[in-house]
Amino acid sequence: MKAAIFDLDRTLVPVNTASLFVRWQLERGEARRRDLLKSLFWLGQYTLGVIDAGDIARRAARPLRGKNEAAFRELMRGWVDAQVLPKVTEAAKREIAARRSEGFVCAILTGSTAYSADPLGLALGIEHIIGSELEVRGGSFTGELVDPLCFGHGKVTRAEAWASRHGIDLSQSVFYSDSISDLPMLERVKEPIAVNPDPRLRVLAKWRGWRRLYWT
Repeated sequence: MKAAIFDLDRTLVPVNTASLFVRWQLERGEARRRDLLKSLFWLGQYTLGVIDAGDIARRAARPLRGKNEAAFRELMRGWVDAQVLPKVTEAAKREIAARRSEGFVCAILTGSTAYSADPLGLALGIEHIIGSELEVRGGSFTGELVDPLCFGHGKVTRAEAWASRHGIDLSQSVFYSDSISDLPMLERVKEPIAVNPDPRLRVLAKWRGWRRLYWT
């Protein structure tokens, strides 16, 4: 089987959901302005393709230590319904429907965790979610990540494991992404597609003749 695999941030939605979440926390009095500035700084590094994703992901996971996983999952479900789903573009919805009608298995492959990707996938009819994992023991977060982080070559590792379990041929599949950090995965599939590409990916996609789409 072949799959249509979609990145989440700046692809299915034309925003970075981490910054969106911090803004939401700020409105609720659960974050400080410096938290927002920090997330915007990280976003700038991500856009330029110079981010140390592992270090930042570990820093972001530490404050969750000791928090109840079930409660966090419910919190994230409400946030996705209110803040993320309205931002999914009509172009993205049409592409998902088109690929499904062509017989593709649809999946979300994201550096984010299932706590944000699961509710989004459910709403879009995408049952397969591949993302970063937070370590949980006894129903609570430890503040640590489960390796590998779903970023860069880690995305390929996790996608290959998923494909093996579900009988998917990645060499016949398509991957949609906005970021140069996803180059290993874009090169892994038959049809790489740049969606809302960052500056470096835009140049590379043009040079290699990859499709470029702008979903806003």
